[in-house]
Amino acid sequence: MKKLSFASAQILDVASFKDLVATPFRGEINAMCWQRKLVGDFSEITEKVVCDGNMTTVTPEELLELQLSEQGKLAREILLNDLKLLESHGAAPILNVIENYERDEDFPLFPTDVYSYHVDRSPVPTDTFLCTYFGASSDIIPNDQAIQKVLVPEIRAKLKKLYEGEEGAGFEEFLSEYFFDLHYNAIPNAEPINLGIGNLWRLAVDHPKSKVLPCVHRAPKENDGERRLLLIC
Repeated sequence: MKKLSFASAQILDVASFKDLVATPFRGEINAMCWQRKLVGDFSEITEKVVCDGNMTTVTPEELLELQLSEQGKLAREILLNDLKLLESHGAAPILNVIENYERDEDFPLFPTDVYSYHVDRSPVPTDTFLCTYFGASSDIIPNDQAIQKVLVPEIRAKLKKLYEGEEGAGFEEFLSEYFFDLHYNAIPNAEPINLGIGNLWRLAVDHPKSKVLPCVHRAPKENDGERRLLLIC
């Protein structure tokens, strides 16, 4: 297959799942991609899953209960195998059928939902894995093309007013408690990188032992009338 070309120093293209999980992040590299061209009809699975809200988690047992065509069965085998691969690595993957995520447009100053550019944070060493099998796929952006929202002067001034106090340790704790410090703005003329369909990604997370910058990413706006099928952990 023809591979995507990532014109970014932050992305490392790997050839296998083993390389994806075993290769350390280093230098500017904070995203790794195992590019794949998958077979099967993943849209059939999104149609057959009964959703009871904006987002529904599908278990392996529920996947096996679906009545599928031959192409749907091929897609199901790939999903089950990806779940097993990540579980064998010690991860806890979940498979979601997504209508849309909850938005917090009424949150003070700026939204802190997943549609905003953000980084993931953990108190322990970990990574974020994700793969979009159907529907719109996520974006990442080079760290030098994004600015932390809490560092934008006019936003920071409003945050200090909301905090009702002076800058210091307490203010920084306030920014962290409400996740303000996890969110970013793209700079003018930034060039987001779409993660594509079928590719399994590993993204760096902000944690105490990380040696690289966390990967800035966002969930996409869903295509009208189309669900997404996403594995994430």
